Amino acid sequence: MPAADFNRRLEAVYQSESRAVLATLIRLLGDFDRAEEALHDAFRAALEKWPEQGMPENPRAWLVSAGRFRSIDQLRRQARFDSFDPLAHDVADGTTAAADDDDPSVTDDRLRLIFTCCHPALAPDAQISLTLREVCGLTTEQIAQAFLTPVPTLAQRIVRAKAKIRDAGIPYEVPAAAELAERLETVLRVIYLVFNEGYTASSGTELMRLDLASEAIRLGRLLIEMLPDTEALGLLALMLLQDSRRAARASAAGELIVLEEQDRSLWNRKQIEEGSALVRRALSSRRFGPYSLQAAIAAVHCEASSATETDWNEIVYLYDLLLRMETTPIVELNRAVAVAMRDGPAAGLALVDDLLAQGDLAGYRLAHAARADLCRRLGRNAEARDAYLRALALVQLEPERQFLQRRLGELAGG
Repeated sequence: MPAADFNRRLEAVYQSESRAVLATLIRLLGDFDRAEEALHDAFRAALEKWPEQGMPENPRAWLVSAGRFRSIDQLRRQARFDSFDPLAHDVADGTTAAADDDDPSVTDDRLRLIFTCCHPALAPDAQISLTLREVCGLTTEQIAQAFLTPVPTLAQRIVRAKAKIRDAGIPYEVPAAAELAERLETVLRVIYLVFNEGYTASSGTELMRLDLASEAIRLGRLLIEMLPDTEALGLLALMLLQDSRRAARASAAGELIVLEEQDRSLWNRKQIEEGSALVRRALSSRRFGPYSLQAAIAAVHCEASSATETDWNEIVYLYDLLLRMETTPIVELNRAVAVAMRDGPAAGLALVDDLLAQGDLAGYRLAHAARADLCRRLGRNAEARDAYLRALALVQLEPERQFLQRRLGELAGG
């Protein structure tokens, strides 16, 4: 196989398998840093051996085995000189191997590790940041953008969380059934943020990261098999309904297509039917929460045959309910956009301006993009241009940048 072809295939394996391999290595070795080093050793071994031996039928299993045994060899050498490192002895002797492999409560290493990282000894934001970085492979910059947090602050949060796990001796183990329920809220948020990064990437040249969106949906399905909680149902419904629009969200050239301009015949009706059924099931419990309400909003969009037939009154009502549970600037922004669709752009613009005046969304590109669009619809082109330029200064995703530039061009042309 030509070297260029092999490198592309190895890169594809890294993109698709590295985080799953890392999750298993953390479980087997019991340490983040050792597992990350073992992961790198495994891919170095693949780079050496696969060109001669051929790519194995199961690359993930090969990589886990290679990483684990290279780590064991290293720890055996270390154990000869450091008799006070019990973990080194345990791994070298094989006693930290998958003792809980038969535990039926968590059958997937990545989901298992998400629950482990969401240990109550860590602050909630630290739990989420650590899991997104180490388990799901999001960059520090991507996570910081999701939290609307400065990158250095987020990086320190992750470092402190890893130190807390090490210094407090927090075990890498499956929690008991009662503890699984206690950690559910944080686990749901992690899966939701992974999906969001897959649905609309925070940076780069591609609008979507389909691997992350698909992984989040897969984890959501596993989660409701373990804990058929109402909000777990709501989250899976939300992800399915959002993902159903995947094929219509970008042109063949990769350009962003906004919701009102999408070809709805391209929407995945099977996902919409499944998601809508889950929404009805979640809302019927009367113990629903924010994910179920967001899913209900997505269902109203998906069930409308066209943008003009969308029931904006129902959507605003659902946002009103959501704000009672989750009063955040982003939810308020989304409600303001819905009000603009129901009552006209002037009503929505007043709400958006109030939010921007409060300062929480000053660095949020979508707030300025929303203001620009409302000003454009009102014919206030100078203000629209300024708001588009503010959004452009904040955007890191190429399809979004192209979309905003196209809007600016339309203003100039108009």
